[in-house]
Amino acid sequence: MTTENLKELVEKMTLEEKAAMCSGADFWHTEAVERLGIPASMVSDGPHGLRKQNEEGDHLGVNESIKAVCFPAGCGTAASFNRELLTKMGEVIGNECQAEGISVILGPAVNIKRSPLCGRNFEYYSEDPLVATEIAGALIKGVQSKNVGTSIKHFLANNQETRRMSSDSRVDERTLNEIYLAAFEGAIKKQKPWTVMCSYNKINGVYAAENYQYLTETLRNKWGFDGYVMSDWGAINNRVGDLKAGLDLEMPTSLGANDKLIVEAVQNGELEESVLDTAVERILNIVFRFEENRDKDATWNKDEDHEMARKVAEETIVLLKNEENILPLSEKENIAFIGKYAKTPRYQGGGSSHINSHKITSALDEVSGMSNIVYAQGYIDEEDKTDEKLLAEAIETAKNAKYAVIFAGLPDAFESEGFDREHMAMPNCQNELIAKVAEVQPNTIVVLHNGSPIEMPWIDKVKGVLEAYLGGQAVGGAVCDILFGKVNPSAKLPETFPLKLEDNPSYLSYFGEGDMVEYREGIFVGYRYYDKKKMDVLFPFGYGLSYTTFAYSNLTVDKENMKDTDMLSVSVDVTNTGSMAGKEVVQLYVGDKESTVIRPVKELRDFAKVELAPGETKTVTFILDKRAFAYYNVELHDWHVESGEFDILIGKSSRDIVLSKNVTVESTVKIPFVYTTDTTVGDIMKNPEAWAIAKPLMSQGLFGDDKSNAEGDAASEAMSDEMMEAMLRYMPLRGPVSFQGNVSMADVQKVVDRLNALEQ
Repeated sequence: MTTENLKELVEKMTLEEKAAMCSGADFWHTEAVERLGIPASMVSDGPHGLRKQNEEGDHLGVNESIKAVCFPAGCGTAASFNRELLTKMGEVIGNECQAEGISVILGPAVNIKRSPLCGRNFEYYSEDPLVATEIAGALIKGVQSKNVGTSIKHFLANNQETRRMSSDSRVDERTLNEIYLAAFEGAIKKQKPWTVMCSYNKINGVYAAENYQYLTETLRNKWGFDGYVMSDWGAINNRVGDLKAGLDLEMPTSLGANDKLIVEAVQNGELEESVLDTAVERILNIVFRFEENRDKDATWNKDEDHEMARKVAEETIVLLKNEENILPLSEKENIAFIGKYAKTPRYQGGGSSHINSHKITSALDEVSGMSNIVYAQGYIDEEDKTDEKLLAEAIETAKNAKYAVIFAGLPDAFESEGFDREHMAMPNCQNELIAKVAEVQPNTIVVLHNGSPIEMPWIDKVKGVLEAYLGGQAVGGAVCDILFGKVNPSAKLPETFPLKLEDNPSYLSYFGEGDMVEYREGIFVGYRYYDKKKMDVLFPFGYGLSYTTFAYSNLTVDKENMKDTDMLSVSVDVTNTGSMAGKEVVQLYVGDKESTVIRPVKELRDFAKVELAPGETKTVTFILDKRAFAYYNVELHDWHVESGEFDILIGKSSRDIVLSKNVTVESTVKIPFVYTTDTTVGDIMKNPEAWAIAKPLMSQGLFGDDKSNAEGDAASEAMSDEMMEAMLRYMPLRGPVSFQGNVSMADVQKVVDRLNALEQ
């Protein structure tokens, strides 16, 4: 429907109908206006599968939903670092939505993993905004290629479950733009999601739902978003104020209460009707975009989609440890599968994204025809208490096998939507099981099912570790494919695994004080912090092993000197030097060698996943623009590049940099330096022209009048600029007034005026 047609349709609506259109008709549907041919439109929870509820709705995953396919959660899909794979997954989910009449699926969720404790980290992608926005964009591209909308969420700075409906995220402007907004920005600008879901919390004192600065100025005016903004379920606090700020659709229904407030606000002049009209146009635009592109013949085959879920899961499993190349295992050896998750895997998180899976493939299901594999339960995951009988059975089973594979992780009670974790530990009973089995079985491998980092007190006692994350309903088959070498692991960690919780940069301020949560770590989230502090970590960002080996060579840049308006082409050759086909994630980081602002050592600026046969070499090329070198300048309220040298770094992880090049970038934007009487000598000396103006004043004031003070004259001439700076670096320009008495504040101000004239 054209813009003109939408406007004509809105003109035909009554004030009451328009107000009602800005609220859900029920838990999952928008309002219909039958007399004007406006249909109801259904949305459904995602983002890794359909949670379509036909009867009573809820947002915590309590009530029953249709049988569907559960794909790996965001914690795992981000580990794939594979945009193409996520686009294909999105296409499958989009087709499922068409078959079920779903206009918008509620996802992807891209909030930054500020702390390992966040209860919804399993849904989120990464501690790095580039990974988050690129993986989200890939999924959006796939879903929307099927003419089904997405709802990127939760906008903005929603990084904890504690007090999530009242907490106030206090974040400075630079940090918001470099970390938390950046996670949304790329996906929204490039892939144009049909909708955006705002979060419950406040941002710097203003609720997300009524935050004009971010819903309108940033989202629409700066980023060009043209869909509708919906509330998270129950995130409305001031319906008329929200509408003015840019919140179009309230979900779920308010049963007419807030509709009435909108009508009254228009009638009494508090709300311009044009604001309401615009919101209705945005909602109807999406309603009809789906309705006019309905594929009413769409069908979906759950078994086929299950196989796609398995394919995705295979690229979400990170090989963290492989001592003595214990993996892959031979299918002919005697192997003990130990742990309840081998039989009933934890493959998804709790809450609004919980899928009613049509079938589940466990690791035991996958090896059911193999007589050489035995099983012992080992623990009860519903309670953190050692069952001595189960433990003894597991130890005995492990003793009699050549290898023991322990399936462990976090139970639902440890991580879910609605509450945050209290610690980074797995259940004590599982840690004890791993330690006791490793004592009697030197060939022990651990497979982890969890949505966020954990501590591993047993890491030095086992030979192999697979991080399976929450790998969806086909995770058991995918894990076995990795264990037995049918698939070469290729995932990388999209987050740092610290040694302990206390190492996390947000540790001291994460939960906040009451409702106020200060993001005191600023831009130093995840590896940006650990790498700057040179801290030991359990596993670094971007880390992951393979059954083959890769060599990097021939790093080239198309220019070594450039302006910040230029594009830089970076190429590197990657060779599979092993004997097995595999995929490698090539990571490109950029670091500013010397900056006047505090910056990370390096930041991920692009990545690519390349598949290579044994002996094969491929060239990977990246194109970097201004943003790759920039930081967010709060004076300009924009991205800024300082002139200077930058490191172009190619790494296998943030801690494993294998190749580097230097380029010099010249800024095309000059930020005028404002001199005052408090400006220090060191700052003035950075500009030779400025120092030429200021030096006579400093010499006269500190050493006296050269004409009458021969000693002072000699001292001034004997002192080099370097000595002067070293001695006086932090003395302000007004300093000489306090010494010889032959320099006045008027003299200092004249110099200040001359210095500022240089900047014009």
